[in-house]
Amino acid sequence: MNIKTMFSKLRAVLLVLPAFALPVTALADNGLTVLDSRYSVAETEERLIESIEGQGLTIMARVDHQANAKTVDLDMPATRLVIFGNPNAGTQLMKCAPTVAIDLPMKMLIWDDGEAVKVAYNRADYLAERHGLGECAGPVQEKIAQALDGFAQQAAGAQ
Repeated sequence: MNIKTMFSKLRAVLLVLPAFALPVTALADNGLTVLDSRYSVAETEERLIESIEGQGLTIMARVDHQANAKTVDLDMPATRLVIFGNPNAGTQLMKCAPTVAIDLPMKMLIWDDGEAVKVAYNRADYLAERHGLGECAGPVQEKIAQALDGFAQQAAGAQ
């Protein structure tokens, strides 16, 4: 194995490990909402995308971490990230506090933890507090919170 291949594999492991190093309960205390899904990772992802696009939002990217790990000969459980947004809402938040751009567009993570498929996302109130949005984000924050909750529940089969 050459040095380039070794570093590629090491980098992939270091990128993947943090997502699985903490139990879900610890993640939930860090601004995440985590739901169990009734569906497979692939079906949950498709349901999420249908829900997001059904509300007129844009899917910016889909990341298949499991497929990416395979490119460096590593195995991991099915793990997908969906990145999506609404420039109208996002721009309003970034005008309140430019640092919120680090967390935008919005993201939802779907993974199989061996016992259940999970859906996780950052809570809108967590992002508002993290970036000191205050009253500036009030109406937009509530709409975002409702949309995120709805998308996740629809994807997971909770609605």
